[in-house]
Amino acid sequence: MTGTAGVEGSVLIAHPGAELYGSDLVLLETVSALVGSGMRVTVALPVLGSLVEELSRRGAQIELCPTPVLRKSILRPLGALCFLRDTLRGVVAGLRLLRRVRPTVVYVNTVTVPLWVLLGRAAQVPVIAHVHEAERSAAGLVRWALAAPLLLCDTVVSNSQYCVDVLSESFPRLRTLATVVRNPIGWPGQTEYARAELVGRLQLLYVGRLSERKGVDTAVLALAAYRSAGQDAELHLVGDIFPGYEWYLDHLRELVRAEGLSDHVHFHGYQRDVWPFLARSDIVLVPSVLEEGFGNTAVEGALAARPVVVSDTSGLSEATAGFASAVRVSPGASDAVARALSRIVADWPHYRLAAGTDQFLARDRHSLAGYRSSIRDTVLAAARSPDGTARRAVAVTGRAAPARSVHGGVAHG
Repeated sequence: MTGTAGVEGSVLIAHPGAELYGSDLVLLETVSALVGSGMRVTVALPVLGSLVEELSRRGAQIELCPTPVLRKSILRPLGALCFLRDTLRGVVAGLRLLRRVRPTVVYVNTVTVPLWVLLGRAAQVPVIAHVHEAERSAAGLVRWALAAPLLLCDTVVSNSQYCVDVLSESFPRLRTLATVVRNPIGWPGQTEYARAELVGRLQLLYVGRLSERKGVDTAVLALAAYRSAGQDAELHLVGDIFPGYEWYLDHLRELVRAEGLSDHVHFHGYQRDVWPFLARSDIVLVPSVLEEGFGNTAVEGALAARPVVVSDTSGLSEATAGFASAVRVSPGASDAVARALSRIVADWPHYRLAAGTDQFLARDRHSLAGYRSSIRDTVLAAARSPDGTARRAVAVTGRAAPARSVHGGVAHG
């Protein structure tokens, strides 16, 4: 075990996937905070992926454990049947894992794995939920169903005030359970400032999941509109689709061909290190058409000292509050994005200078040290009994088997 001596406790973290996007990267910092505090951290994943190696490197034990994950597919008959099957398997596997690990705290990362809230409560273990999502546009019943399990939690950690506001619209009591901890966002440590003069093609960058809700097609259409006015630019897309959404990638490629942009839109796929792409960019686009719980990529743009054109909605507005170099536009309005680009280019010295200043505000808000301290304190508080002593691990039923220690590998729960 690494970290501070004298801190007792075991944390079981439930996470819905194994990629390396927004909530996955936040999870890595959560693990670092807890391992660094001397706690034993086990992460339960339903699938294997690139996240596993990073978790192991930070000192977590990995358990492969079937878990039902809330996706839009459950609205279809086949998807609903698969969800029911995964729930039944997840209950059995989850209870078995809880008996073996005997955590002092269950930490549920995202609202998409609500079964773990119920399992933690059944085990009489304190439960913390970390919310990254805000679905205000969803039907009221859907929002209610997503928020209801959180009422069983001891603490709800949210990455934005916007998330808290959306949750409390369904259940006002959640406002008293919630605490806002801004996402940690690391940066390379040395800023490569934007070029002083925009000679040649304007370099536009989109970073993130390639999905309809993220508005990637809006970015493509904005490029077309910008070029139609006689201005030159190219767009770099850094990210990939979610498995099962290959149709959207086909749609994007067809849209690029239809708009005559094959030589001006570049698909780079998923990239673990996005900072070289940010360093080569002039302006970052964050064109989401639906609500976002927060806006990591907008903050990354600020940390890279780049102006950002961002949808003026939800957590994105909160993420870019106070950034003088951020230009906000209506969601889905490609013409408005194109006009914002022209505005920034026309006053480039101002926006370049403002972006250079905004990076310091972004660093202060999203420091790794501040995040780790907040998460550590939240988990340690939950791990202690009302009298202030450390809680003893509770077995679910029967005699608990000793937890297996897995270093650099994966156990199957």
